[in-house]
Amino acid sequence: MTKRFLFRLAVLMLILGMAGVAHAFFGMFDRGPRMLQPDKGVVRLSLDQFRDGQAHRYALDVAGKTVPFFVIQSRDGVARAAFDACDVCWAERKGYSQDGDFMVCDNCGQRFHTSRINEVKGGCNPAPLERTVDGGDLVIRVADIAAGARYF
Repeated sequence: MTKRFLFRLAVLMLILGMAGVAHAFFGMFDRGPRMLQPDKGVVRLSLDQFRDGQAHRYALDVAGKTVPFFVIQSRDGVARAAFDACDVCWAERKGYSQDGDFMVCDNCGQRFHTSRINEVKGGCNPAPLERTVDGGDLVIRVADIAAGARYF
């Protein structure tokens, strides 16, 4: 290998490393929830946005307290909603991350298949958030979101 080749390889590695650091740094800002504005005591979210199978993060201000939650469509086609907390680890305020078809507790590492969200309650399962479907919208009552304020 020539010195010129090694120099180019080193520059390429440096550029790729810097790109990775920039991606990690700016990517962490994408994890924050989108603040919602209720209308007539409910929030409405288009079901179309959940077809990607990704957890979409939202929050609502409830009497000065931010209450975060996520909505995800599981492989069975059901849009599911849960607070970003559970009955066990909520005090750590770490919430959940997504790993494919699983939501993973960022505190204890427990994994929950997305099809179990809103089906299994208690323990370290994501605390369920009541929701209904109205036409092409997922509808969540502000009162149901407010009930989860105790976790935050």
